[in-house]
Amino acid sequence: MKKAYLLLADGTLFEGVSVGAEGASIAEIVFNTGMAGYQEVLTDPSYYGQSVCMTYPLIGNYGLNAEDFESRKCWVSGFIMREACAYPSNWRCDRSLDEYLKSEGIVGLAGIDTRRLTRILRNSGVMNGILYSEGYEPTEEQIAEMKAYKVTNAVKTVTISEPKVYPTTAETQKHRVALLDFGVKRNIRRELCARGCEVTVLPAYTKPEEILNGGYDGIMLSNGPGDPEENTEIIENLKVLIKSGMPIFGICLGHQLLALSIGAKTKKMVFGHRGVNHPVKDLAHDRTYITSQNHGYAVLGETVNPEIARVSHININDNTCEGIEHLHAPIFTVQYHPEVKPGPEDTAYLFDQFIALMDEKKGGAQ
Repeated sequence: MKKAYLLLADGTLFEGVSVGAEGASIAEIVFNTGMAGYQEVLTDPSYYGQSVCMTYPLIGNYGLNAEDFESRKCWVSGFIMREACAYPSNWRCDRSLDEYLKSEGIVGLAGIDTRRLTRILRNSGVMNGILYSEGYEPTEEQIAEMKAYKVTNAVKTVTISEPKVYPTTAETQKHRVALLDFGVKRNIRRELCARGCEVTVLPAYTKPEEILNGGYDGIMLSNGPGDPEENTEIIENLKVLIKSGMPIFGICLGHQLLALSIGAKTKKMVFGHRGVNHPVKDLAHDRTYITSQNHGYAVLGETVNPEIARVSHININDNTCEGIEHLHAPIFTVQYHPEVKPGPEDTAYLFDQFIALMDEKKGGAQ
């Protein structure tokens, strides 16, 4: 097997074996602690601009299948693991990890000490790096480019270009939902459709007037990649949507953008939250849930204006803000992913909460 390497910005070099496509890829290097769900990680647009190290030692053992993709393509820049399974075993498997990475042109690296890499990222924070296979050794110019690398124009890159309508999968249609695509995972749409919603997925930069005049009953703000503060146009659009009184539910980047639109601040985290076992406390009900997360930025809870909104959830591990609730409008957000599968499904009730807000709004309008 060909060798492959990971060179970090601090000069640390890891040597392993090549998996997937051959080549070189510059990206932020992050880690995910999930024991399963690598297919969902690979196809999650929130990983745009990042190479992902999986901390669970064996990856690829159940292969991949077409039904479980979370988006139209693979979005990671590179994929790193301790051991890549060459012979997957699962009745739903229709391709191996190596085959998929090759088909998507993604450089992979296996056979390295992923615990050592994770400790470096935990201690030093998310770090830039270049992942390359044998024969693609980086030049001095590429190393300089790697050190200066920054994820930009992320939402513009991952969002759809044209609206697309998905009918309800329930027996009857109850609501029409506008889902703003900042990098949406398909299961968000599936959860809404299963609850009687016709879902229209809209480009991230859709004008608020188009949404408010579209006959929708509620607005969903999706997850997505990059620095939330970069999306100034979207933040201004959300300010208009908030004033409309329409029910709004935000997830992950949608949560961060909604918080920025009401005057709160965000910050880049040291190494972020990426995994399927993060404990989050619902402050109103004094109850803790196990959640799936994927984010490198967080809302600063102390900057949420108490006259406008309240912090509704906090992360038990580090007390970061995990949700906000608007005090004067039917709006709530969470930082984590209630739609996730595999992983915990503890918080799927939040979709029911969103449906209830639309029921109430529609009933009050009659």
